[in-house]
Amino acid sequence: MRIISGVHKGIRLSAPKKLPVRPTTDMAKEALFNILNNYYYFDAISVIDLFSGTGNISYEFASRGCSKITSVDGHFGCVRYINETAEKLNFDIHTIKSDVYKFLEKTHLNAHVIFADPPYDFELEQFERIVDQVFDRNLLLEEGVLIIEHSKHTDLSKHSKFSYSKKYGGNMFSFFEAIEL
Repeated sequence: MRIISGVHKGIRLSAPKKLPVRPTTDMAKEALFNILNNYYYFDAISVIDLFSGTGNISYEFASRGCSKITSVDGHFGCVRYINETAEKLNFDIHTIKSDVYKFLEKTHLNAHVIFADPPYDFELEQFERIVDQVFDRNLLLEEGVLIIEHSKHTDLSKHSKFSYSKKYGGNMFSFFEAIEL
């Protein structure tokens, strides 16, 4: 995995092989950040990275100037790797070792962007639970977006907060926004 843009553009990172992760591909990550770049000034937003794994998405936000990043993962090795990498690259990334659903139940944090990359084999209800918790708890700031990365075989478009999706190879990003009526 590599950092696509920002102060650490081109840096390659190698996570330990024993981590239970599936990092977002560089192609999909670059496409995602091209979309986000049209909506946000990265140095002015806050981000919550759920199921953060290697921290791939968190590093990309940090490299582009975002300083309010919270990475949440339930695996101790992932959290340790993110902490070590963030320290090495001088990124201000706050990590939380927690089950994501428990974190969403209890957090008082809000963010402009909440990114979730849960396991692709989740059931539809597990994906929808993430969306429901984010919106029921009002965790997005004004004009915020929840982005869920998932397999192209999963359809999240029926959720009432669904806005649109983009497909990149076998990956999909579904975007969810509060819609004012």
